Amino acid sequence: MSLKQPIGVFDSGYGGLTILKEIVKKLPQYDYLYLGDNARTPYGSRSFETVYQYTLQCVEKLFAMNCNLVIIACNTASAKALRTIQQVDLPKKYPDKRVLGVIRPTTEIVGKYSKTGHVGVLGTKGTVSSNSYPIEIEKFFPELNVYQEACPMWVPLVENNEYKSSAADYFIKKNLDNLFAKSDKIDTIILGCTHYPLLAEKIKKYIPENLTLLSQGEIVAESLADYLKRHPEMETKCTKGETIDFYTSDSVENFNEAASRFFGQEVKARHLGF
Repeated sequence: MSLKQPIGVFDSGYGGLTILKEIVKKLPQYDYLYLGDNARTPYGSRSFETVYQYTLQCVEKLFAMNCNLVIIACNTASAKALRTIQQVDLPKKYPDKRVLGVIRPTTEIVGKYSKTGHVGVLGTKGTVSSNSYPIEIEKFFPELNVYQEACPMWVPLVENNEYKSSAADYFIKKNLDNLFAKSDKIDTIILGCTHYPLLAEKIKKYIPENLTLLSQGEIVAESLADYLKRHPEMETKCTKGETIDFYTSDSVENFNEAASRFFGQEVKARHLGF
């Protein structure tokens, strides 16, 4: 029997499951391995160095579990760690492995949606302070005006299953009011955190009907499909057994309950220590 070589998907907690869900829908034939670093979440408020060290540890753990290709399905980790891993760690230690993130696929297409040239980004404090979205968007659409808003309460609301509550309405409206105060011409908003799709219905209550809300799951799935087509040398290293294995660095029971909400179906994880 040949060795399973899954596509690794990493997140600081649960949010990356919204990415994995869309990837599996688009590319069901592959084997997948998901790792949530729930024991050390949240990453959003941590320093660049800490996020880099945590992310590298998790990526290396996935490499050790036969993943040749890893998707960092976390905006904070993509913003604070991906570039260093790609430019320093892979060439030195893992030249045959590849690591991709979730920020670039979104920034490559955002300009196709905006007619006014004014784009909003909603994200964690860490993602917003990194300026990764404005920097990446500038490369592809230098004419766009980008406005950011950090939403520190949104992830806790989702992770504590309060995302349907009136408290969620309060914080969502507050942050959106702040964003539109920066520009009333914003016609496209990037949900720059993988937790935020669970808040999409509430977000839509407080934005104009014709505004485009970009959620990353489908975008990243399309981008991965394109990447695998363009890189057959990597695609052939990804086994096709239609399996999904879930791991968490924290309590399996807690993970399974919350993860099922994010993934949209029952999740049974195993514990993975560091």
